[in-house]
Amino acid sequence: MEYTTLGGSGTKVSRIGIGTNTFGGDAEWHLSAAEAQEVVDTAVEHGINFFDTANAYNAGESERVLGEALDGYDADRQVVATKVYFQMDDDDPNSGGLSRKAIEQELANSLDRLGMETIDLYQIHRWDDETPIEETLRALTDAVERGQVRHLGASSMWAHQFADAVHAADRGGHEPFVTMQNHYNLAYREEEREMVPFCEQNDVGLIPWSPLARGFLTRPHDELEATVRGETDQYLHERLRTYAANGGREINERVAELADEKGVKMAQIALSWLLHQDAVDAPIIGARKPEYVVDAVEALDIDLSASDLDWLAEPYEPVPVDGHS
Repeated sequence: MEYTTLGGSGTKVSRIGIGTNTFGGDAEWHLSAAEAQEVVDTAVEHGINFFDTANAYNAGESERVLGEALDGYDADRQVVATKVYFQMDDDDPNSGGLSRKAIEQELANSLDRLGMETIDLYQIHRWDDETPIEETLRALTDAVERGQVRHLGASSMWAHQFADAVHAADRGGHEPFVTMQNHYNLAYREEEREMVPFCEQNDVGLIPWSPLARGFLTRPHDELEATVRGETDQYLHERLRTYAANGGREINERVAELADEKGVKMAQIALSWLLHQDAVDAPIIGARKPEYVVDAVEALDIDLSASDLDWLAEPYEPVPVDGHS
């Protein structure tokens, strides 16, 4: 396993992170606690120490299942990230957003579900138009000072919003953001216009979500809908239209061609492309099976030349921004 730091922090994480959006849900493609345990065990066995969840994933069940799966391991060796923003209780308007009240009560709930005293990376899941960013920053900084959180991160939003947050933190002497978890992969590169260069300039590490384009980059594009998730996840159908548009199908075909040439899997080529991007610290992989974890780890050994990287990316053309809501 290779390790890197979370942005400008000194905390070391594996170059592969495990996303847990599938943990504890009731959809056909979600994982039971036992299945999630197998994924976590395989990840730890292969040197992965970075796990990402969110309070909103499956109404908190993802945090609970991840906490139980990690319970048998040395907590000091794991780096756990979670998020706050989306409303958790329809009857409680303060269970969502980024107000001080929402952050403090939802952080306490996340710690309880995870069974942990401190969260390594606490991320604002989206931008909150209704709360001044200074209030959010004060609440997050206080959480760090209380020892409930070690580092702060953010997730998908417009670059100008994240710039406001980063500069407000600097002006106010608040805890800085060390990571941005954004929507970024070989079939969706709109983040390269503003967010990626901004993060590079400000020492903010990228930990992209959906690095394999929700499976679009793991198999020939005409086969994806035959999967269990392809048959049952309406959200997947909507996002596939974005990935397949404006050169996406040709990118998929080039990934398949290069994978065949190198004797590896399509997912490994797509992941290797992302790992070769200088701004990327650790892609977050939503592995549903232990063997997918192994595939991701092996992608670290794939060397792509500059011409390979350019050839894979060349068909891409702009698509509508997707992933901020």
